[in-house]
Amino acid sequence: MTRRRLAIASSAVAGLVVLALVATASLGVWSTRRAYPDYDGTAEIPRLTAEVEVIRDANGIPHIYADTPEDLFRAQAYVHAQDRFWQMDVRRHITSGRLAELFGADQVETDAFVRTLGWAEVARAELPLISPESRRYFDAYADGVNAWLDGHDGGELGLAYTLLGLTGGDDVPDPWTPVDSLSWLKAMAWDLRGNMQDEATRALLAAELPVERVEQLYPPAAPGTPPIVADQDTSTQRPPTLVGPDGGPVPLPDGATQALRSATAVLGNAPVTFGTGTGVGSNAWAVAGEHTESGAPLLANDPHLAPGQPSIWYQVGLHCRDVGPECPFDVAGYSFAGLPGVIIGHNQDVAWGFTNLGPDVTDLYVEQVRDDDTYRVGDQWVPLTTREETIEVAGGDDVTITVRGTRHGPILSDHDDRLVDVGEAAGGGPADDAESEPDAVAGGEYEVALRWTALDPGRTADAIFALNRASDWETFRAAAALFDVPSQNLVYADVDGNIGYQAPGRIPVRTAGDGRYPVPGWTGEYEWAGYIPFANLPSVLNPDRGLVVTANQPVTGDGYPLQLTADFDPGHRAARIHQLLTEAVESGDPLDAGIMAAIQRDTHNAAADILLPHLLELDAPDGYYGDGLRLLADWDGAMDADSAAAAYFAAVWRNLMELTFYDDLPEDEWPDGGGRWFEVMRALLDAPADPYWDDTGSENVVETRDIILVEAARDARDEMTVEQGKDASRWEWGRLHALHLTEQTFGTSGIGLVEWLFNRGPVEVGGGGSIVDATGWNAADGYETIWAPSMRMIVDLGDLDASRWIDLTGVSGHPFHEHYDDQTPLWRDGETLPMRWSRDSIDAAAEHTFTFVPPEPTASD
Repeated sequence: MTRRRLAIASSAVAGLVVLALVATASLGVWSTRRAYPDYDGTAEIPRLTAEVEVIRDANGIPHIYADTPEDLFRAQAYVHAQDRFWQMDVRRHITSGRLAELFGADQVETDAFVRTLGWAEVARAELPLISPESRRYFDAYADGVNAWLDGHDGGELGLAYTLLGLTGGDDVPDPWTPVDSLSWLKAMAWDLRGNMQDEATRALLAAELPVERVEQLYPPAAPGTPPIVADQDTSTQRPPTLVGPDGGPVPLPDGATQALRSATAVLGNAPVTFGTGTGVGSNAWAVAGEHTESGAPLLANDPHLAPGQPSIWYQVGLHCRDVGPECPFDVAGYSFAGLPGVIIGHNQDVAWGFTNLGPDVTDLYVEQVRDDDTYRVGDQWVPLTTREETIEVAGGDDVTITVRGTRHGPILSDHDDRLVDVGEAAGGGPADDAESEPDAVAGGEYEVALRWTALDPGRTADAIFALNRASDWETFRAAAALFDVPSQNLVYADVDGNIGYQAPGRIPVRTAGDGRYPVPGWTGEYEWAGYIPFANLPSVLNPDRGLVVTANQPVTGDGYPLQLTADFDPGHRAARIHQLLTEAVESGDPLDAGIMAAIQRDTHNAAADILLPHLLELDAPDGYYGDGLRLLADWDGAMDADSAAAAYFAAVWRNLMELTFYDDLPEDEWPDGGGRWFEVMRALLDAPADPYWDDTGSENVVETRDIILVEAARDARDEMTVEQGKDASRWEWGRLHALHLTEQTFGTSGIGLVEWLFNRGPVEVGGGGSIVDATGWNAADGYETIWAPSMRMIVDLGDLDASRWIDLTGVSGHPFHEHYDDQTPLWRDGETLPMRWSRDSIDAAAEHTFTFVPPEPTASD
């Protein structure tokens, strides 16, 4: 499924952007620099109660000191807006379904999708549910953003607003609200929601292939993959009274393929925020002090998300001057511009990291709907919920849509012309036969509704602040219990020497089926019986091995009685991290931050372990076609940026995917070549006559494994010659696998000079998909990096000032600012910056100091 990007270049907009470019060129440096924030000086923030200091280091990373939490978050908001308001404004337009106000008719479909799901509606419903103190913090954050907005307008807001004003978009931002902040949590939940794409793909493939051949494409985890939590660690948490899934697939009704394809097309209108694909995950691990140089735990984290300019993250320190019950925050880490607090980081007592748990938290229901806006529940017809949404369109007429919903959730299929034949496609149901097929749908049609945990209002916002002030394992788990969506693997370490793991979030328990296929909505057979209680979610404190490793692999072994998902990552990264940590421990040398950083940068490719022995058995002929194979003779399987062998191996792998699967699978389902396909290929290589090897388009020959391997090796040689020349010794994986840092709006305009203003790169990188240094690529599209470690962090609980961090880009969102991309070269080279903590360390590195002050009293005061 192809996801929508925020491309803005229609022909009309393109012409206006050119005019904007001319204006920018004529104004010169002033046009870009006028929005640069002052890092030294003072500013007033309404309702501030006392002075707040902002100390920035040589990379512009701010540490903020205040006397109250509200003042702290007011200042954080102002600082976010100084550096990243365009990013914040785009984010809230995404989550409220208002992109067309900025970029015109091209974004109406995306807005209609987001309005249909109702991200902002859910956020509005969540606001009264969160605690009174959290509401105060969100109000304070809005104060800070609006204080900055009150002092800036037009091009002072950023270069994007100069261009936006000339393209007809809305260049006068609305005041910031708490709902603008809360809505961003829905975007995060959407991209990290779990296995919906795998569910759709399995069903579509089952319509084309025998089920056993589909199952070949969804193998179990890689051999030797260590679960995050061993069975013995969850034995006391197995609830015998809970009803788990039956484990069997729910068959689709006859002709349902078109309905599913149409629903998938609608899902393709969703905006990309964090990234998509099998590489969107992360690495995080904790090592007990018994194995470390300091004698205290180490914690490492590097989330793998879609690269962009600027980065998804914003580094910050938030410090109450006197930490106590009245002002409990003393925390440093990675925040989201637009949201108060720190998402990943550490405070004075504990550190935490995230990876994506990826549980199955979505189900698609086929619903029977009549023209009178009723839908079937059992033998009854009940009213749909309906509401109208008006989408304002820059340079065009408003568009009004009607959002309809069932008891399971919003109907997705209303907004795509390709769903007109859903009725014929989805007739019947998994349990229906010809005699029981309903005839009450006369005059109606079939639609597709989405059930998703994030559409139920929750209290994840409370969890952020609770994590920030957690002081030990119990308060950390109490914070995790508030984390509704998205469900993440939480890795823990503290200054008292403890390490641990906790799975949080709403994970449904199904009354029937295993959630892997769409189901009929009217029967009542495939409902959610509730959620797995927090007390029964996997958790462990101080495991015997002294290691906690999470990299999206299965959380538990087979002994855990409840289903989290059927589609965990196969575990190649997890196995490699565990191997490297175990080897380091067994060497007898204590682990330190340097060893953690080296593991984060490991480029060993598990696909090479699987395929390379077979390639080395091929004849490497003298001359041209043997050049690539000879590169592999002494190759160690590392996907280093300067490696010719790595480049050739990747080309062989991509061509192997094409030759083996393209003739059997529809184009939308061509393999991306990631970790799941490592295991698919492992099994196929042991079955040299498997039908997948045969090219169904060839005549009078049945291809086998060895024929296809030779063809892949030859085709890869030809491809690399076209890509990088005839001399194989000069090939480089990094040039083939470059990372482009693209700004998601004007950076996708299609106008070279405009894109040059906002985008950076290419950056030549090593690594790859399902590799610890996880710079993923999609074999169906080429070799370009499409996700990457969005940051890297290593926390030393023995000396917090010895902790290290790096961001993919830099703190600034203003093109050509010195901190727009100053961390990128360091990130590329595997280097990190000091993650300063103590006031003495922060003061010693200070380059700038800014002071926020309360407003001057007026006569009316």
